[in-house]
Amino acid sequence: MTDQTYLEGRYIVVGVDSSHGSRAALRWALGQARLTGATIEAVAAWQQPATYEYSYGAVPYPSPGDSIAAVTEKVLTETVADVVGTGDQPVDVRIKVAHGPAAQILLEAAAGAELLVVGSRGHGAFAGMLLGSVSQHCIQHAPCPVIVIPDADQSKTAP
Repeated sequence: MTDQTYLEGRYIVVGVDSSHGSRAALRWALGQARLTGATIEAVAAWQQPATYEYSYGAVPYPSPGDSIAAVTEKVLTETVADVVGTGDQPVDVRIKVAHGPAAQILLEAAAGAELLVVGSRGHGAFAGMLLGSVSQHCIQHAPCPVIVIPDADQSKTAP
């Protein structure tokens, strides 16, 4: 494989939100990227809170959007550094932080990707077997194959 091919779009998109499931998804994607020579695009989405606080019921506080984006980027960068640091073979990892619903942002990022990798979400033994809304939406609408990686920590909490 030439450097030209490597730069022309062989990439895997991974949804990263610092959860155990997204860390597992990133680890899996790194292994796949090492096998295929692909680049990783680690993607995190953020949204404005649905409600606004009012000071004495009159004036809304300024939008915290910039600080939410900055915190999201910091968490993404730290999560990627932590997970990538555990590998022995280097993989090119790009990060992307975007404003909007997570599923929409991931689907847009996956246009042209070889693969979209997301973690599953769950709440305990039974619910842990179910997919979260973002992973379900990605499976149904992605423009490329989707891999959903289960959270290995969920099995530790099952009775």
